Amino acid sequence: MPIDLLLWLAVFIVSLAVLIKASDFFTLSAEKIGLYFGLPAFIVGVTIVALGTSLPELLSSIIAVLQGSSEMVVGNVIGSNIANIFLVLGISAIIGKKLKIGFELMHVDLPILMASALYVAVTIWDGVFTWGEGILGLVGLVVYILYTINTEKEEKHTKTKKAVKKLNHMKSFPIKSAVILLISGFFIFIGAKYTVESVIKLSQIFNIGTEIIAVSAVALGTSLPELMVSISAARRGNAEMAVGNVLGSNIFNAFAVMGIPAFFGALVIPDTILTFGLPMMLVASFLYLIMTMEREVTRWEGWTLLIFYVFFIGKTFGLL
Repeated sequence: MPIDLLLWLAVFIVSLAVLIKASDFFTLSAEKIGLYFGLPAFIVGVTIVALGTSLPELLSSIIAVLQGSSEMVVGNVIGSNIANIFLVLGISAIIGKKLKIGFELMHVDLPILMASALYVAVTIWDGVFTWGEGILGLVGLVVYILYTINTEKEEKHTKTKKAVKKLNHMKSFPIKSAVILLISGFFIFIGAKYTVESVIKLSQIFNIGTEIIAVSAVALGTSLPELMVSISAARRGNAEMAVGNVLGSNIFNAFAVMGIPAFFGALVIPDTILTFGLPMMLVASFLYLIMTMEREVTRWEGWTLLIFYVFFIGKTFGLL
C-alpha cells in the first residue's frame, strides 16, 4: 500500500475525530447561549449552529474561486444541500427515532427554504452565477434571519415560559460557553478542512474526476459538521436543533455560500450539475417540505431519505 495512501487515511481519521468532538462541544455551548437570550432550540439551530457549521462550505468555496476552480462552488453547495437533507436529516431521524418539531415552520421557514432552492435553480440555469445575483442572495439571507429573530420576539411570551424560568437563574452571560463556542467552532473548521483535503487527496489517488469530487466528496466533507451537530442534538432529544440546523444550513448555503464567492469572480456552472445535481437538490428540498409540514420526521422517513442519498452517490459515481 503506497505511503501517500496511508498518510491521507490517517489524516482523514484524525480530522474526523476532531470534527466529531468539536461539534459536540459546539452544540452544548450554542444551546446555553441561546437559553441566555431566551431563544428556543429551533432558533439556535437556524442561526448560531447553522451559520457556524456552514463555514467550511463558505471558506472552501472562496478558496476554490481564488484558485480558478469556481465550478467547485456550485457543486459544493448543491452537494452539501443534498447531503444535509438526505444524509444528515435521515440519520438524525433514524437515531432520534422520531423528530418532533414544536416550532411553526410553514409560515416562513419552509417557503424560504423552497425559495432559496429555486433561487439557485433560476440563477445558475444560464451556466453562470454573477456578483449581482450574489448580492440578491445575501439580501435574502438577511431578510430570513431578521424575520426569524423578530418572529421569535413576538411569540416569546407564549412559547418559551420554561426558557424564561431557566433564564432567571442565569444572571450573567455564560462567558465560558462563548469561549467554548469559539474554540470548538475553530476546531470544526480545522477538522472539516483537513477532512475535505484528505478526501480530495484520496480521490486523486484513486483517479476520480474533479466535478464528481466537488458534488460528492467535498460536499460530504463540508457537511460533516452539520451531520455531527445534528446527530449530537438528536441523541439528546433536541429534535428542533437537528431539523433547524439542516434548514438554516441549506438556506445559508444557497444564499451566502453561492453569493459571497461570486464577489471574487463569476462562478462557472458545469452541465453535469444542471442535468443531475440540481434536480436532486430540488427533490430533496421538496421532500423536506412534505416531511416537516406535520411537525415530525419519523424513523421510516429517515431511512427513505438515506436511500435517496445512496441513490444520489451511486448515480454520481456511475454505480447505478
